[in-house]
Amino acid sequence: GRPQRRHTFTGVKQFPPLNATQGVQAMRSLNLLLLGASCALIVSLTYAHPPEGVWKKKLTWKEDWVQVWKTVKKEAWETKWKKIQVPIWKEVQVPIWKEVQVPDWKIVKKPHIEEREVPAWKEEKVPEWKKITKPIWKEIQVPVWREIQVPVWKEIQVPVWREVKVPVWKEIQVPIWRDIQVPVWKEIQVPDWKQMFVPEWVKMGVPGEKYLGKDHEGWEYTSHDLWRKKLIWKPVWKKVWRTEKKQEWKTEKKQEWKTEKVQEWKIEKKQEWETKKVQEWKTEKQQAWKPDKKLEWKIEWVQIWKPVKKQIWVKEKRETWVEEKVQIWRTEKKQAWATEKKQAWKDEWKAIQVPVWKEVKVQEWKRVWKPVWEKVWVPASHGWD
Repeated sequence: GRPQRRHTFTGVKQFPPLNATQGVQAMRSLNLLLLGASCALIVSLTYAHPPEGVWKKKLTWKEDWVQVWKTVKKEAWETKWKKIQVPIWKEVQVPIWKEVQVPDWKIVKKPHIEEREVPAWKEEKVPEWKKITKPIWKEIQVPVWREIQVPVWKEIQVPVWREVKVPVWKEIQVPIWRDIQVPVWKEIQVPDWKQMFVPEWVKMGVPGEKYLGKDHEGWEYTSHDLWRKKLIWKPVWKKVWRTEKKQEWKTEKKQEWKTEKVQEWKIEKKQEWETKKVQEWKTEKQQAWKPDKKLEWKIEWVQIWKPVKKQIWVKEKRETWVEEKVQIWRTEKKQAWATEKKQAWKDEWKAIQVPVWKEVKVQEWKRVWKPVWEKVWVPASHGWD
């Protein structure tokens, strides 16, 4: 027999680590291959002479997976307290002026008519007898008109002030709530495709010849067109759901201030005219009697009246003005306190969630290569190999 060319494979294909099920299947396939090779070796050793050679040490690199810890950043939510201000209504006391009626005394002058007796001289006639032959004057009473002052009442218009209530418009600030749109973030699930690798056994042909050994007669056996199983990783696209943030708008209420007019009443003084009677004096004519002399001629004893003045007391009315206190009501302003609502701001703490990045340790498998000394059989060289 001619010498056969032998192929030695030094490269090792790298594969990712397997899970538990795939590892069991791989071990079963490897056991079957080792069992077939052992059977073939036993048959060849039984029917063939042992080959000549020596055992040598060969340094190979064995693949191994070690567990390491990797530091990664993970997004988490941390609760923080934010200081906000909220509007509140606070009752305060404000001074106001209130009009009250207080009693008062006013001195007024009123006319007063009093009667009194005053002395006066009155002429009286006393009888007297006298013999005369000459004309005599006889006193008689004749009417005369005399001007006197009499009181009269006259109506006049005098101004008076009366308190009336008039409406006034006052502008105030009132709070109103207006709807506004504020952005919010909402988490939604969107479909996504993720590439994954699944193990799969494929049938792979081994090119060339393979030396199987010699029989007891020295014939060498080779095999052609062998097939072997190869574990490959097939890419598969799997549908997963990914969380994304979508911006939406929600309606919130915002407080604003609006100017409104409210009607109030204030007290003002209005001038009016009032009819009042005042006393005046007018001149009138009054009839009175006065003594007068009349000429007569008579010779006889005649009784004549001799005027004599006699003091008498007559009643006279005299008008005087007297002062009198009358009670009136006077309007005064008195300070009082009214309760009003005033807007203030109160500090409150609100819990909010803020995203933070935390460092965590995750488990990871790392592939390493370890040097291993293997014992291999090296056939003896005859010079023609």
